[in-house]
Amino acid sequence: MNRIILIFTSLLISVSAFAQVDGNYNYSLGVKGYSMMQLPKILQQTNTDDYVTMWLNGGIIKINDNQMAFRISGHYFNKKDFTFNNQCDNCENAKGNLSDYSIKLGFEKNFNYSIVQPYFGADFGFRSNNFRGDVARLNAASLNSPYSTVASKNGGTLTPILGLKINVANQVSIFAESSIDFYYSYERQETVQNDANSTRTFAKYSKFESLLNPVSVGIQIHLVGKN
Repeated sequence: MNRIILIFTSLLISVSAFAQVDGNYNYSLGVKGYSMMQLPKILQQTNTDDYVTMWLNGGIIKINDNQMAFRISGHYFNKKDFTFNNQCDNCENAKGNLSDYSIKLGFEKNFNYSIVQPYFGADFGFRSNNFRGDVARLNAASLNSPYSTVASKNGGTLTPILGLKINVANQVSIFAESSIDFYYSYERQETVQNDANSTRTFAKYSKFESLLNPVSVGIQIHLVGKN
């Protein structure tokens, strides 16, 4: 009986020592391997509830302080031949090059230092979204002639976060987190009609959007042990 108690106690001590992985390191570097995100609305895009999947599109740097970590994070997405329906599903079709990136500063707080660590946090930052392409008519009854367009959005974000980390080794963790971007942006739209006059028009807006990011999954490496 005493031997069983001794073995059980040793196991608890080992698990406890392993569980303190994050708290024993000053810095963490992370890479987002997979992300599912909702992009800002472009022009009068109809399928704004759709999500895009991204691979190896972002990273995180963390400064660990007990159960609190300060973080710098960002993502970059670029897609050629990005297409969407504009105005309505049968009105116009837009096709062009899309880029979307962000840089954020924030914090996260662990609920514990067990092997499985839930956490919450928030990021504040800057996001930019740019589309350059052509818009063609789908409906012959449409009054709009084909045109080229450049649409850009730049603004600030507030991003609440919920996440989960699993420590798979002393200096390695796998993480998954969900977030929502509250995005206030300044938007500029430029169009050039494909007619004899090449009629050019400009429009400017200030817009607020909430963009859901259902999941990001990645890996973190913990560096520089605390004394």
